[in-house]
Formats: sequence, C-alpha cells, structure tokens
Amino acid sequence: MRKLFGTDGIRGQANRYPMDAYTAYKVGAAVGHYFRQLHRAPKVLIGRDTRLSGFMLQNAIAAGLCAVGCEAVELGVVSTPGVAYLTHHKGADAGIMISASHNPYIDNGIKIFSNDGFKLPDANELEIEDLILNTNSDDLHVAPEEIGMTSSRPEAVRWYSEILSNSVGKRTFDGMKIVLDCAHGAATNIAPPIFRSLRAKVTTIGNDPDGRNINDGIGSLYPEQLQETVRKTGADFGVAFDGDADRAIFVDANGLVVDGDCIMAICAKKLNDDGHLMHKTLVATVMSNIGLHRAMEAEGIKVITTAVGDRYVVEEMRSHGYNFGGEQSGHLIFLDYSTTGDGILTALQVLTILYDSGRPLHELTQLMTRYPQVLLNLKVKEKRPIDTLPSVSGLIRQIEEKLGKEGRVLVRYSGTENLARVMVEGLDQQEIDGYASEILAAIDKELNQT
Repeated sequence: MRKLFGTDGIRGQANRYPMDAYTAYKVGAAVGHYFRQLHRAPKVLIGRDTRLSGFMLQNAIAAGLCAVGCEAVELGVVSTPGVAYLTHHKGADAGIMISASHNPYIDNGIKIFSNDGFKLPDANELEIEDLILNTNSDDLHVAPEEIGMTSSRPEAVRWYSEILSNSVGKRTFDGMKIVLDCAHGAATNIAPPIFRSLRAKVTTIGNDPDGRNINDGIGSLYPEQLQETVRKTGADFGVAFDGDADRAIFVDANGLVVDGDCIMAICAKKLNDDGHLMHKTLVATVMSNIGLHRAMEAEGIKVITTAVGDRYVVEEMRSHGYNFGGEQSGHLIFLDYSTTGDGILTALQVLTILYDSGRPLHELTQLMTRYPQVLLNLKVKEKRPIDTLPSVSGLIRQIEEKLGKEGRVLVRYSGTENLARVMVEGLDQQEIDGYASEILAAIDKELNQT
C-alpha cells in the first residue's frame, strides 16, 4: 500500500512531513540512487512553481541528489510540462517538479519524470518510496570524490517557450484579444511573453507572485476575476491556469466558463476533421460529462475512459497509440507535442482553432450539450472501500436505477487528500443535487460518525 506517493506524486503541507526539508533530502537521495543504477552520474533537472517553500525543498532535494553522485540542475520557476519537456529534450536522466498544482501556498508536492518526459509508472514510484522509507540515506552516499554538483539553467524557460510558440506554425494572432490568468504561479513568466510574441493583445491578471498568493482566489479553480476581466475588456476569450500551469480553464467572450470537457470536444473534432486524431479516439476519465460522450458519438469519435488522473490518461494513450485526451479539470494532453497536460499549449491550440475557423469560442462550444452535474466533497477520517459500506453502496444502486441511461453516479476518494468525492449527473439539477446530498450524508455517517 502506498504511503507517500498519491495519484500525482508526493504532496502535503510545507514544513510538515512529508514536505519537510529532511524528507525532501531523502527523496532526492532515493531518486538519485534509483537513476544512478540506470545511468552513471545522472543529470536531474529540478523545477518549481512560485510557492514560498519551493526554495527550501529545491535545495534539500538538490543536496540529496548530490550526496548520491548526481548532477542537480536547477531550472528556477517553470511549469510542470516544462520540466517534462526539458527532461526529455535536453539530455537529462530524470526531472523533478516541486509544486502542489492548484492547492494553496501552504501545500507543496514533488513529481518525478523519467528521461522520456513521462511521469514514472506506479511500480517505479513504489521502488523509490521503499528507498525513502526503508533505507538509511547515509547508506546511499557515494565516496567523497564522487559527490555531485549543482548548476543553474534559468534560460531553460526560454527554450521551452520557443517550443510552445512553434506549436502554432507560422501563424500570428493580430487583433485577437486575450485575458490570461496566471494564478500567481508558474505561468507568470512564460504565458504572457509567448502570446505577445504572437501579436495577440494580452491582458494579464494573477501575474504578481509573492510566494504566498499562488491560487489565492484566482486561477483555474476561481474563474470569477477572469470572467469579469473578459467582459470588461471585450476580449475574445480568457484562460486561467493553475499553479504549475499544467491545466487550463477557459472563459468565452460572454464571460461563461468553458471547462475541459468542452475544450476536449472542440479539439478532438478539429483533429478528427483534419485526419490527425489517431484511431478516431479520445481518451477521457470517468469524471467527464455524459454530454462529451454524446457529442463525440455524433462526430464518429470513440471515447475511452480511465481512472481520474492525467497520468492514467497518458498511460492509456501510450498503450494503444492514441494521441489526444484529457480531463474535465482542464488537463489536456496533446501527445504529438507534449508528454503531459500543458495549459499553455492547450490555450495556444484553442487560439489556433478560433483563428483558423473565424468563429468565436461560444459558437464552437455549441458542439457539446452539457448534462447537469453536481460534485460534492467530504472530509473523511479514513478511506474504506465504498463497496464495504452497505448503506452507501445500496443507496448508490437505488439512485442509479432511478436515473437510468440519462444519468450516472460516481463516488470515489481523492488520490491526494482525505476526501470523498460524489458526482451525480442527470437531466434535472434539483433532483441530482438531492441525490448527491443523500449519498454524502450516508458516507458521513459511515466514516465520520461511527
């Protein structure tokens, strides 16, 4: 059973186990030792977002890497997909990103990439976890003459930015008005210069990080400021990134939020129309709206679903030769360009579709009719399997029977927090709200009140 790694690396509150400096040192030593068995004197890239604790964790991880004979290359503030790309294309043996994505600044996390730019498979993460938990770091140390060194390559952000800019070909977007919400995070020094270099007229918000304001009422989870700014400026659309810029949520010219499902539908149709959607298949997760499935069926596109988490979407894509997939939350993976979800790349691809079609975003969203959906979360003391909670599983079956083919229920636990998540879809919002509340109350009684 996993004790450190969740569905997206290691995560926790900064300066508390496992996001304390001592454990970060052990992570660096364990990662370095693991890759040293595969490559002599490995080079490991380290990137971070703008969180206050990023400096501390970066230095601790770098020290652990050096102690076991690795070269630690510090990239500074960069996006998660930037670390993934640079790890693969700049000859590194591994990459580490320090970020807690959309979480508040008091949290942080560690994500690990192998030299192909993909997140490590579960089995490899468990090997590293075993080294962290069950090995004395001193036993992994190399001889004095083999100690590694650190270097700094802040110019790597420029290399990555150039690749993103090149993804739109020779297009320039004169006259297009865009609002970028950078969440006071990793997109801050990357996204605005890219869009401006492509001649778009850019307005920015959430672009003044101070170490504590990342995701603070802004970014992909909080689109209200973006909606207001798009309306005020008369922009063609707006896009909000999260703290590490691996996801993007959009707002159309009317100020309406457009989530990852709708953007997937638009992009999948475009790829399919151009003959570039491999096997005419889109990979999504079990959280995707029924409306996405209906829209893709009408376009002759097959939808395959995976467990929640962009890593599982990517694994399915790689296993079967698919090249496009994503999550409702805004993680979209264009495997022809990137090995992981990339919010800035997604924004560029959407801008290209708008520019080439000459149609506004709100028109393109008519492709998909979204079914009413409710998602509720509940903090729980433990994560016992849902099928071992008779009152909960029985209630779910009853509700599923009432919804029939025009709705569904999904109950799962968060992979990174002690949360139960209840999602219900159907034709009537009031009805599904009631069903979701019933299920949540049953879970609360089973897990928190007994």
